[in-house]
Amino acid sequence: MSTHSTPARPRRRMRAAVSLTAAAGVAASVLLASSAAQANLPADPPSSTMPAPTPGFPLPTEHTQKAYDPAADFTAKWTRADAKQIMAQSNPNVAPGQNSMSPDVTMPEIPEDFPAMNDDVWVWDTWSLTDEHANQISYKGWDVIFSLVADRHAGYGFDQRHWNARIGYFFRKTNADPAKDKWNYGGHLFLPNSSIGNTEWSGSTRLMQGDHVNVFYTATTFYDVAERNAGGGGIAPDAVIAKALGNIHADKNGVTFDGFKHTKLLEPDGKMYQTKAQNPGFAFRDPYTFADPAHPGKTFMVFEGNTGGNRGEYECTAEDLGYKPGDHNAEKVQDVQNTGAYYQTANVGLAVAENKDLTKWKFLPPLLSANCVNDQTERPQIFIQNEDGKNKYYLFTISHQFTYAAGMRGPDGVYGFVGDGVRSDYQPVNNSGLALGSPTDLNLPANNPSGTISGQQNGRQFQAYSHYVQPNGLVQSFIDNVNGVRGGSLSPTVKINFKGGVTQVDRSFGQDGLGPFGYLPTNVRVGGEGLYK
Repeated sequence: MSTHSTPARPRRRMRAAVSLTAAAGVAASVLLASSAAQANLPADPPSSTMPAPTPGFPLPTEHTQKAYDPAADFTAKWTRADAKQIMAQSNPNVAPGQNSMSPDVTMPEIPEDFPAMNDDVWVWDTWSLTDEHANQISYKGWDVIFSLVADRHAGYGFDQRHWNARIGYFFRKTNADPAKDKWNYGGHLFLPNSSIGNTEWSGSTRLMQGDHVNVFYTATTFYDVAERNAGGGGIAPDAVIAKALGNIHADKNGVTFDGFKHTKLLEPDGKMYQTKAQNPGFAFRDPYTFADPAHPGKTFMVFEGNTGGNRGEYECTAEDLGYKPGDHNAEKVQDVQNTGAYYQTANVGLAVAENKDLTKWKFLPPLLSANCVNDQTERPQIFIQNEDGKNKYYLFTISHQFTYAAGMRGPDGVYGFVGDGVRSDYQPVNNSGLALGSPTDLNLPANNPSGTISGQQNGRQFQAYSHYVQPNGLVQSFIDNVNGVRGGSLSPTVKINFKGGVTQVDRSFGQDGLGPFGYLPTNVRVGGEGLYK
């Protein structure tokens, strides 16, 4: 949720139960998949293949997918040569304002008459109650999700929600009909003024032994909330990664939480991960923890960061560009540097827990850098999928069209990378990194969902954001801006089929590719079926 600007382009993060219409094709098998496993069962394989090179565009960088020790000093690069494939695979001849991207990577259109998930709060970044293997947990007969929420009636606007954000939670019966049964809003997860910051941003929630939960979150502190709500302000916030250990309870009336104890876990170091002193608009957020079956007994965390160093001092390298020697369509390093692309320095960070309580963590080198390509790699996830008897590691993240570096173009959406281990020479999915984007005409200039949007541009270019990849390839997001109608509710869930580094939207899922609104099904049950006395 960064709010700083670069000289080249503004950089404001817009991340921006439920369903009124059913998704007729949602199979019951998706609701309850296999029980806990160390690697997820594969999503359905795509019918498409890796896109071929496009004449007139540079070739993508070669990536081996080779695994390294998690502590190794190796960081994969999402290069300009990779990201150039997004435009190489886009249609330059569509009528202005249409979708220029392949249907394989385009999210189906959300209807303008979408339902409000809750009348009292806006809802955006959302995640499920999970275990360390990304299984989604039904707790004593209840499904539980967590969302960033903000008061719809407090007097500030939708785009002011970021500095008023709290973590809220919702629950509904595991056997609920997602087409008819709304999510019940449980309220704020933490008591007022109890979290480390005055604002709570995204993270993840894990069910621990017994009835305990660990909520990993971004503790953000704004010093000018009133001024920002009035349209002013501008004091840079602080941000640290924190966790809260608490208790979960369930009875016939629903789910409640209590007893949270908060612990500060990590602050950026300025070397691998940029600090506020180095850049007032630094990114340090979105902790997601997981266990790696290749390293038993260890717990890892991925998070969004920026490359350490003072803003504006980074120098683009040939490795950041990633072009093959002799490629006639390659850019020159100095030409890229002269565009100001050095302001875009996103990375995906990695840390490892040093105790079983998960209260002490150690930074490891970033897993992925996007230097001179993009400035935001938000809400990263590691998704381990068994493919033909071998575990493949998918690193999913989200990004905006307006955070790309000069000379680059891509939609708001999900970006993915695949390798043989948690630290790998990650290969961008589809050779580009783009896994799923909102309908966009990439031939037109980038826009911002809260700013002036070109009259010619596709009205659904910002329809959804803050995507969360679930087991079976289901993808949940929130509605931001559908043809000028602002959102603040959960989107219809869609499905991507992926294997071998190729992703494809499954348009046989639901109704023309759209499942129920806010569909986050559980696949592991804990504590029984909820047969309360």
